[in-house]
Amino acid sequence: MNNNSLNMVTNLMFVFLSWLLLFAPTTHQLRSYETQVLLQLQKHLEYPMPLSVWGNNNNANANADFCNLSSPPHMTIKCDNDSVTELRIMGDMPAPNLTFHEFTGFAIPNQTLSQRFSIDSFVTTLTRLSNLRVLTLVSLGIWGQLPDKIHRLYSLEALDMTSNFMFGSIPSEMSRLVKLQTLNFDGNFFNDTVPDWLVSLTNLSVLSLKNNRLKGQVPSALSKITTVTELVLSHNLLSGRLPDLSSLSNLKLLDLRENKFDSELPYLPKGLGNVFLSNNSFTGKIPQQFGELNQLQHLDLSHNYLSGSPPDVLFSLPHISYLNLSSNALSGSISNHLKCGDALSLVDLSDNRLTGELPSCLDFDNRIVKIGGNCFSIDARNQHPAEYCKDIIGKGKGRYTMKEIAILGGVIGGVVIIVVILLVAGLVFFCKRRRIQQTLVQHIAPKVKQDDPPSGISSELLANARIISQAAKMGNQSAPPYRVFSIQELEEATKNFDHSTLLGEGSIGKVYKGRLENGTFVAIRSLALCRRYSIRNLKQRLDLLSKLRHPHLVGLLGHCINGGFQEDPTIHRLFLVQEFVPNGNFHSHLSESCPEKVLKWSDRLSVLIGVAKAVHFLHTGVIPPCFNNRLKTNNILMDEHGIPKLSDYGMSIIADETELISSQAKGDATKSGRNVDKFEDDVYNFGIILLESLVGPVASGKQEVFLLNEMTSFSSEDGRRKIVDPIVLTTSSQESLSIVISITNKCISAESSIEDVLWNLQYAAQVQATADADQKSDTTSRQSFS
Repeated sequence: MNNNSLNMVTNLMFVFLSWLLLFAPTTHQLRSYETQVLLQLQKHLEYPMPLSVWGNNNNANANADFCNLSSPPHMTIKCDNDSVTELRIMGDMPAPNLTFHEFTGFAIPNQTLSQRFSIDSFVTTLTRLSNLRVLTLVSLGIWGQLPDKIHRLYSLEALDMTSNFMFGSIPSEMSRLVKLQTLNFDGNFFNDTVPDWLVSLTNLSVLSLKNNRLKGQVPSALSKITTVTELVLSHNLLSGRLPDLSSLSNLKLLDLRENKFDSELPYLPKGLGNVFLSNNSFTGKIPQQFGELNQLQHLDLSHNYLSGSPPDVLFSLPHISYLNLSSNALSGSISNHLKCGDALSLVDLSDNRLTGELPSCLDFDNRIVKIGGNCFSIDARNQHPAEYCKDIIGKGKGRYTMKEIAILGGVIGGVVIIVVILLVAGLVFFCKRRRIQQTLVQHIAPKVKQDDPPSGISSELLANARIISQAAKMGNQSAPPYRVFSIQELEEATKNFDHSTLLGEGSIGKVYKGRLENGTFVAIRSLALCRRYSIRNLKQRLDLLSKLRHPHLVGLLGHCINGGFQEDPTIHRLFLVQEFVPNGNFHSHLSESCPEKVLKWSDRLSVLIGVAKAVHFLHTGVIPPCFNNRLKTNNILMDEHGIPKLSDYGMSIIADETELISSQAKGDATKSGRNVDKFEDDVYNFGIILLESLVGPVASGKQEVFLLNEMTSFSSEDGRRKIVDPIVLTTSSQESLSIVISITNKCISAESSIEDVLWNLQYAAQVQATADADQKSDTTSRQSFS
């Protein structure tokens, strides 16, 4: 074969292969971490039947190509560029059939996921699918308060979580989902108001929140969502006046059935095709403006208190097929010259006060017309005598009678209220006199944002504390009450503050170990105070500090204020009595000096998560927030169960009214020029703690500047091997480690919040737990094979 022939054959083969590649079916293979996320979601949802194709608890299909798996009818996954973009799961849990009062916000056997389910962890995992555009999670038994972090699914265009057991308010952070076009929360237990931030969703087309327990008025901001085509708020507890909706030019469906609206009917946009306003308390006449709704097909105004004659034009709208005006107080007659639209197939005028002749277009064989319970002058069994409607005309289905009853009830109620007010006033006066006679110092308690458990722990944060054991969660609930100690008690507990009881000297004073009379061991912190303010102000501040109770905070048991000393009568000594935490501090568990105590990576993550929860509580769980909490590895104490507890927190509360006599404390307050009154200082210091957790023994004896310089080594894999603690390298997965390194950098550069820190740490722990489980499974398999 000559060269020309060979070249021709080569070119033909090249063209053939090019066409083959061009028309070959395109497949998508997920990135490994997204596969892990899907498997974690399956575990969170407790292995629902629609996801059985993924494998079960004992046979997780970790290497499967989820984008190309044959999907059952109730599960769909679509991918694009190696990422999940669409996830639809239709579960088989029964739809909620309980009343709001019967649903207590906890798991219900055979109706919801189990008590172990955590919606916070579930959403944390879910938001790792950052390219999701469509998310459908229907009838899966999901229960709890939807977390704010759902907004991290910033690519969402459609969200459907129908028929679950979510309650509380719809998170305001969802206003950031600016790409959202469809939002469907039907069949849940949301019990707050319709959020006004919905106006921020400038692409929203479908809003459906029916079958919840939403209350209050519909916000006027809703009338500004001009992109909406379907607005469904039926079967809720909404009341008051509806805003003018005529500006919603794209609206095709309006469904507000089964609420408590008691205003006149609003003006509606002319493009509406379906309007359902039945079973409310709408009053007044049907607006003539309804006659301009030329696209209207279905209109249901039944079971209200509408009065007057129905506009004739409603019957002749060009597309109207269903007109239900039953069970109102409509009166008067309908014109004999009434013309009915060709599409009109059902008219229900029953149970009103209409009189006169029935128009001929309503007496048509091919048209269903219900007229019972009126006073039409036709030979029919279900019509009242004409006198019945004449007596009621103008009273609107007994409205005036009801009004009279309401007035009478108001008068009686007013008398009762006045009597109750007088009784309460007398009781208050009596209590005040009793209080004046007492000499107790009044205390100022912090305002907790939510109804808290008896311990004072924020219920939301307590619910989110999933890494620690259940016993540890409840530990502070049995803590002894806060009290004032005498100096004699503390001297006896510490053998007169003998040097043998000295535990150390922290940034704000010496700490002694003491044993109370009942045998309880305590830590007693001694602080020197400059008497700039009154002792009463200090006591009030201490009372506020005593309310900071959380499973990951060292409990404050009491205090003692001792008088001035001879050498300086202006100095007072303050003793803070705290719970004794016996197992050293976090720094000692990172050090090579005690190899048997050094924590592996998963244990370090547990400690960091606990401390992050404590800091989050200090920032958000009380009002006013508590910042500048002296976060250091030395101030994280470990109890006998390995539970971390933050000490030295809340000192800024005392410093607001007094000056701590400690040059070291003052140095901490101005270190690096940071503003100690801002939460960023805590976030920065937490970043240093993260850095020490990563670097480990290298950090021993090094300065903060050294650690910051070493951060540049994290950018490469070789650099990590040089700087990261070998124990961390050998016990961590690459993805888990990368997540923590990333959030560490953000903390140091002040680009993060404590909420973001907690969220990322929780996810890093989940990733690590999955990796550990996979490794254990592989090891077991190899052993079995051997």
